[in-house]
Amino acid sequence: MNQAKIKVFQAKSKKTLGVLITYCILIIVAFIFLFPCLWLILASFSKSGSIYSFDGFFPTEYGFEAFQSLFTDTVMYNYPIWFRNTLFISVMSCIFGTGLTILTAYCMSRFRFKSRKALMKTTLVLGMFPSFMGTIAVYLMMTQFNLINQHWGLILIYSAQAPMGYMVQKGFFDTIPYSIDEAARIDGASNFTVFVKFILPMSKPMLVYTALTAFTWPWSDFILPKMLLVDKDLYTVAVGLMSLGETEFSRFAAGSIFIAIPIILLYFCLVKYMINGMAAGAVKE
Repeated sequence: MNQAKIKVFQAKSKKTLGVLITYCILIIVAFIFLFPCLWLILASFSKSGSIYSFDGFFPTEYGFEAFQSLFTDTVMYNYPIWFRNTLFISVMSCIFGTGLTILTAYCMSRFRFKSRKALMKTTLVLGMFPSFMGTIAVYLMMTQFNLINQHWGLILIYSAQAPMGYMVQKGFFDTIPYSIDEAARIDGASNFTVFVKFILPMSKPMLVYTALTAFTWPWSDFILPKMLLVDKDLYTVAVGLMSLGETEFSRFAAGSIFIAIPIILLYFCLVKYMINGMAAGAVKE
């Protein structure tokens, strides 16, 4: 009896020790990821504004001058215009990109046509390569279409590349029973009517997930805006902040924090739908 109790105690001790070790590792990893964010927040309140005045990692004096100058001192660095440009590009790219991605995924899920599987395999292979590999080709195409230094050029690129990631959405549409389509067509509904009135109302989680992913890419992208935008008044926030001088680090940190707030709020408000959409699109039933 005593030996049985000892074995139970040892098993519980090992389990407790394993849990404690797991939590310690998670806390350490969380601190590693949290520390840069904390440092950036504290740097945004630096009174001097320069990174060279820091005492080690942290500023010597704190103040709100960086946030004030971010929206008031707009002669050389017009942050409000950069923010407006970024919002316009992201919203328009989100609208067009979401529409194209959903339509592509629905067609691949519901229709059978020649070279369908070959097209799916091709998009999977192309998706393995990083997008910046085609920057030179994209730049040459934009010069031919006279879309250099224009926001609509960026919107066109973001929207056109969005359908390349349609596989998650296709997986979601595959889970919707095809019998719904057949019943609607028996009643005389067209393919467009089936899609709008039956499929889309059941696809709210996937629509939210697609819209969020289509919004976040142009919101934080740096490579394409840097390559295509020339005038400072057309800059996005990512490009504009990189043009700040070395003595404007606190303003850079403040701008980085402010641009992160909207996307963080969106994720917190819509994370439920996003997780449901990812989970539903990952498995085919």
